[in-house]
Amino acid sequence: MRSFAEKGIIAALALVLSGCMSLAQDGRSTLPEQTSLAHFPEQTQTQNLLHQLPGPQRKVSIAVYGFNDQTGQFRATNTGQTLSRAVTQGAGSILVKALQDAGNRKWFTVVERERLDNLLKERQIIGEMRRRYLGEEEIDPNALPALLFAGVLLEGGIVGYDTNTVTGGAGAAFLGIGARTEYRQDTVTVYLRAVSVRTGEVLTNVQTSKTIASQSIGASAYRFVAFRELLEAEWGITANEPDQVALQQAVEKAVYGLVLEGVELGLWRFADMEATQALMSTYRAERDGVYDASDVQEAVRLAGSLTALKVVEREDDDDEGL
Repeated sequence: MRSFAEKGIIAALALVLSGCMSLAQDGRSTLPEQTSLAHFPEQTQTQNLLHQLPGPQRKVSIAVYGFNDQTGQFRATNTGQTLSRAVTQGAGSILVKALQDAGNRKWFTVVERERLDNLLKERQIIGEMRRRYLGEEEIDPNALPALLFAGVLLEGGIVGYDTNTVTGGAGAAFLGIGARTEYRQDTVTVYLRAVSVRTGEVLTNVQTSKTIASQSIGASAYRFVAFRELLEAEWGITANEPDQVALQQAVEKAVYGLVLEGVELGLWRFADMEATQALMSTYRAERDGVYDASDVQEAVRLAGSLTALKVVEREDDDDEGL
């Protein structure tokens, strides 16, 4: 028979473990549910910002030749440095996707330049096959029209990846029963600039950062509950925010800032400048440090609601005029 104190120790251990488990289930930085099925990732906060952008006065043709990792960092482990890069090497693909998400494909016409050699080779094959089998000395422009060209180039890349910018933790133990938590934060920074193809002038540039959080929670017990009976138990969970998702959000935020900064400088315009004054005010407040990033989502949502309301009112006025 175990004594009352021994039962109390076991009950306390169960409470500690269950409390840590509930914290892990309710916290944002916990591990996601595991599934064996392929799925589409959830839209990020910055992706929603891009989708909510009002339409432009006219689309901008834009080209991305490369958006590379300029940090040169390799992934570090507890045993040393590995040959794997610290950040993904596919940032160019993330940037192209973000450009297409801006205003739900209303803002930019993105032309393929990152793998231009493959595109030109395929067009040469088409031309050669038509000459050989159709006898065309001059290729029919309806079958192989001219390539689109861009008026704006996007340059830049990943310019910073700082590890352990914030570290911390806490723990406590009593009678061999304890719990602990540890926290670590990294930061990724991207730089994006728009260049005029006609003059070579740098039109505007944007720099954004995103933190990458890692958290671990654990509990342990080490206690003699009876003569020659030792209780040992340990539980823990670690959650790491994916580096790729953090980089994606930084790139999407950069594209969002590039659009609004271009409107601010008069490089391009919204279709309805009057209805987007609230959106521009929100952007200026965040850029100048008045708003925090967590305040922007609600402000943009309200600004989008006001814009939609004004459009509906204008359509109603037009109907009444008819």
